[in-house]
Parts: sequence; structure tokens; C-alpha cells
Amino acid sequence: MTDTNQIIKKIQVSGIRRFDEAIGDIPNIIKLTVGEPDLPTPEHIKKAGIQAIQHDYSHYSPLMGFQKLQAAASHYFNQKYGLTYAPSEIIATVGATEAVATALITLLNPGDSVLLPTPSYTSYAPVIAMAHANVIPIDTTQSGYKLTPENLLAAIQANADNSLKAIILNYPTNPTGVTYSRAELTALVAVIRQAGLIVISDEIYSEITYDQPHTALGTLYPEKTITINGLSKSHAMTGWRLGLIMAPQAFISEMKKTHQYLVTSTSSISQVAGIEALTNGLDDGPQMRAIYQKRRDYLVARLSEIGINYVYPSGAFYLFAQVPASFQGTSWDFATQLAQQAQVAVIPGSAFGATGEGWFRISYAASQTALRESMNRLATWLTNFEQH
Repeated sequence: MTDTNQIIKKIQVSGIRRFDEAIGDIPNIIKLTVGEPDLPTPEHIKKAGIQAIQHDYSHYSPLMGFQKLQAAASHYFNQKYGLTYAPSEIIATVGATEAVATALITLLNPGDSVLLPTPSYTSYAPVIAMAHANVIPIDTTQSGYKLTPENLLAAIQANADNSLKAIILNYPTNPTGVTYSRAELTALVAVIRQAGLIVISDEIYSEITYDQPHTALGTLYPEKTITINGLSKSHAMTGWRLGLIMAPQAFISEMKKTHQYLVTSTSSISQVAGIEALTNGLDDGPQMRAIYQKRRDYLVARLSEIGINYVYPSGAFYLFAQVPASFQGTSWDFATQLAQQAQVAVIPGSAFGATGEGWFRISYAASQTALRESMNRLATWLTNFEQH
């Protein structure tokens, strides 16, 4: 007999966190690792948080969040993307991470299967495993790191007997920064609807799209889309831990129970700050996006100059780059040596699953100064490495 849950025993802390901790003590390291805005939370939101403390918002909120927050979120996402969730179809969660976990735990029965385009963000597969369900990965490396109707249909047909329940879509995508056009999503929805799948659409980076407006999947497939969003990336509020689940009432009524028994309710202080962000912060995201876009353009130019291949990012603040062919070893080896010898920290592609091997992720949620210095160090290190 073992003392702990066997599923948990098999799960590791995410490769992102493990690597970040492993290199954290290297002197003079420039960290381009964790996906966290370096920009501060806007002043008007901070003031609302301070006032919430002063006005004794120190008690539990209703389970699903303050009604004022639900109403503000309903209005905000309708204005931004045309989503039509009623306030009662929105739950305030402890970050988008809890939102994803709540959705998956509520939906999945033991033995169900979830389609997951890969490489993918690190938190999906472990929660699916915790729910005693199965991940069916769909390799997107041969289709520009995007899911296509063809490879989606092939995966559905190949797994017709595997209790297919849902698909997770994350766009703009972590780790690659790719996103989908309205036409591409419409083509995917045709296949998804035919198969009757539920979609968990993680759109936490929806504010950070550079080359086209973001299309919310819930506008194309409202009947079976669970939309995940939040304020961590759009308003630089990662530490406030405020996410949102938006879904049809039948899903929300069940997810409310899961949410309650996981966390009871979300921080009252964070929700008050969130009401301010959603009411008066419509332009906060676009201002930050302009800064990220300049950084993206700089990195793309520098990596091209250095001679490193990459996936062109059209959203989020990540750049997925290829480990140079001259390097003999894994992506973890590459990132480790780069950190130890050049004091530049990136995330090895293997952190995002087997299809990420041979690549590494750069987070450009870092200052222009840090990005410039890191690229100089990378270029010098690679030159020295190749000469040896």
C-alpha cells in the first residue's frame, strides 16, 4: 500500500517551473522563462484594490463572485469580442488555471478522452490525468503549429471508440504564439460540431494579438464552448489570481459545485480590482500589446540575424525557436548550457510535451534592455560554441 495517490505520484511539477527553479540562483541571469508581464498593474486598478482593503472587503464573496463583477465581465467580453454570456453564466476563479481545472474536473468521467493539440501548455494534461481521463495528443508540428480540420478529423476518426468528450483549444497559443483567424476557427468548428465535442477554449491571451483581431470561439459555437479568460495577461494582474469561466448555464450550474469545493470563492479584494479593470480598463490591454509588439519585432529581427529558426508569433508574448542544428543534445541540455554559460534563461521545448523537443521558448514579457542584452549574449555564446 502506498501513502499517496498514484496519479499524483506520476505527475511532475511543470517543466517551466522546474527549469526556472533550477537556474534561478545563477548570478547575473536574464530570465526569459515564466510567462508573466513585466509591466505593472495599471494605477487605477491598484487604487481600487487599496480601497477594497480600506473598505474592509475582507469577507467571502458569493460562490460565483460578486454580481457586479459578473455583470462587468459580461459587458466587457461582449464589447470586446461579441460574446453573449449572461452575468449568471460567469464564475470568478482563482486565475485561469483554476478555471481550466474546474472545467475539466466537472466535465470528465473516468475513461473519457480529451483531444489536445501539441505542443501545449503544461497544465492541461496533468488535470486530465487527475480526473482519471485520457489525453489524445494531436501533433501540429507539420501544419505550422496550428490545428487543421484535416488532422482534427483524423484524430476523431482514429479514436472513435475512446469516449471522446472534449477538445482543448488555446489561442493565442502558449508556447508558440500562433493564433487562428475567424475563417480557420469556423472550419474547425464544423468538424467539432459534427463530432459533438465540448470545447474548452483557453483565450487568456486574447488581448495580445498583433496581426488580426481575436475571434472568440464562443461566438461561433456557443452551445458547447466553455470560455476561459482572466485578467493576468490583459491587465498585468498575474499575482491577483483572477480568472473567469464563461459557459452556458447547464455547464455553469455544475461547475459552480466543483469551484466551491476546490476554493470556496475567489479573493474579494482581487474581485473589486477586477471590477475596475473590466469597467474602466478597456484600453489597458491594447497599450500593453503595443509594447509587446515592438519587442516581438525586435526579437524576430535579431533571431533572423543570428540564424535561429522560429515560429512567427502572431499573439501572446512567446517566441518558439529551434535549437541550432550544431548543438548535440536535448532542448533541456541546450537551455541548461545557455543559462550556465551565457546567463540567459529560456524554457526547453520538452516542457511542452514530446513535440516541443528540439525547440525552446523565449518569453518577451521582459524589458527591452533585458531582451537586447540577452540576444547579444546568445549571439556571442553561439559563435563561441560553433567555433569550438
